[in-house]
Amino acid sequence: MPIHSMPILIEEIAVGKNHCSPAVQLKGVIKQFGNVVAVQKLDLVFEEGSLVTLLGPSGCGKTTILRMIAGLETPTEGDIYIKGKRVNDVPIHKRNLGMIFQNYALFPHKTIFDNVAFGLKYRDVAKNEVEGKVKKALEMVRLPGVENRMPSQLSGGQQQRIAMARAIVIEPDVLLMDEPLSALDENLREEMRREIDNLQQILGVTTVFVTHDQREALSMSDKIVVMNEGLKQQEGSPEEVYNLPNNHFVADFLGHSNFFKGVVADQEGDMISLELRDGNVFRVKHPGQWEPGDPVEMVVRAQSFKVTSVDEQPPEQGMNTFDGIIKDRSYMGGEVSYFVQLESGTMVHAIGLAKLRAIRKNTSVRVHVAPRHCGLLRVAE
Repeated sequence: MPIHSMPILIEEIAVGKNHCSPAVQLKGVIKQFGNVVAVQKLDLVFEEGSLVTLLGPSGCGKTTILRMIAGLETPTEGDIYIKGKRVNDVPIHKRNLGMIFQNYALFPHKTIFDNVAFGLKYRDVAKNEVEGKVKKALEMVRLPGVENRMPSQLSGGQQQRIAMARAIVIEPDVLLMDEPLSALDENLREEMRREIDNLQQILGVTTVFVTHDQREALSMSDKIVVMNEGLKQQEGSPEEVYNLPNNHFVADFLGHSNFFKGVVADQEGDMISLELRDGNVFRVKHPGQWEPGDPVEMVVRAQSFKVTSVDEQPPEQGMNTFDGIIKDRSYMGGEVSYFVQLESGTMVHAIGLAKLRAIRKNTSVRVHVAPRHCGLLRVAE
């Protein structure tokens, strides 16, 4: 995870990450609502001190998983463990969890102090200790001195920080976050991503983060669990899931991808010759054993394709190079998105850094991609 600069105000809270034992574990968990299966036979492990993101589209089961960990929903089958203890029958207020929601869930009629202190009332914390704990939590989220204000007097970003302070003041074993940034504008979301990232590292608390936003998942997570239709599609580090997707859904959901059907023509070591349906031949550097004639799907990220004028040299040696014409382009500030039709008729999506003058529509160009940036997915015959 990236490390950002932020004042560590409460030094005694700062702890290092410990990835030795699982903080949360799901074994064979199934959740049904009537005839609808929301989560299908799920096994997951959340390591102590890690930030794990449940990523997927709406309705994929990620929030249901979070609610089962919290105790807001009961599994239809399977078991959930927190700190090694089975908690299926343990009520939410006895699980020592901090929760942050999309809509902040602050009490509008209570002061910031009372909002943050709310969870301490149910944990037998002495009154003379409550004030100190609230002040420390507010310092951690960089909002000292707002104890006497009301939620309506704070901005959306500040309210989200108060929700974070309320969640961490109880010193939870696990922090659960359900789409906490989706109500914020883009610039504020970026700032809050850094805040959550830094705070989680300072506290060292195991965090389960639910989002449909791939940028949030890739920038913050130790591990990403990609979900779709109640099934776990893939789990791994951000680099693993992004660069080595194990199926079409993961490759398509994470980033802008091009997909090409073809068959393996030849293999020498980890270099594969791939013949596409449109007749083009690609050299692909990909691990694994492949046989001539194996049907495959090649995946190339839009950022991996390089677009140049026809008289420019390839960006590097040994690239796959094809001629084409720009059919559409979109200028996006720092980037330009191109749709290039190759001579074979195949359309390629390429995203590159914006130059002083972007290449215009209907211009003849060359498209290049290095073999190491071409991934392969096996296709059932």
